[in-house]
Amino acid sequence: MTLVPMWQQVLLVALGGAVGSVGRFLVAAWMVRMAGSAFPWGTLAVNLVGSFLAGLLFVWLDGRGDSANWWRVLLMVGVLGGFTTWSAFALEVMLLGRDATPGWAGAYVVASLVGGVLLVWAGWRTGVILRG
Repeated sequence: MTLVPMWQQVLLVALGGAVGSVGRFLVAAWMVRMAGSAFPWGTLAVNLVGSFLAGLLFVWLDGRGDSANWWRVLLMVGVLGGFTTWSAFALEVMLLGRDATPGWAGAYVVASLVGGVLLVWAGWRTGVILRG
């Protein structure tokens, strides 16, 4: 298996990340115009679409040989990483359930969601305190 050199991986991630980030911005802006801002529809949309695309790309790239490494770095790490990190989380849960045990998948879900919400709260509180 030929690995993509690190400097080329960095460029592919940067390019893909720019595309994904712009896509996220455009989807979020469109969803606010369409559905309002009372609920984070844009974030939900990109997270769900990104999750679907992560699963689709994983299967599409699996077993495709050396060229899949380039596409994986560009599309999965770059584009989907810029579009949403939720897709990586969802794919990892699926892989844990498949390769490890469903218990590990469940623990990862709980730790990620509860831990994420608690840490957002902790960061929020820290920011408020530091702001004064």
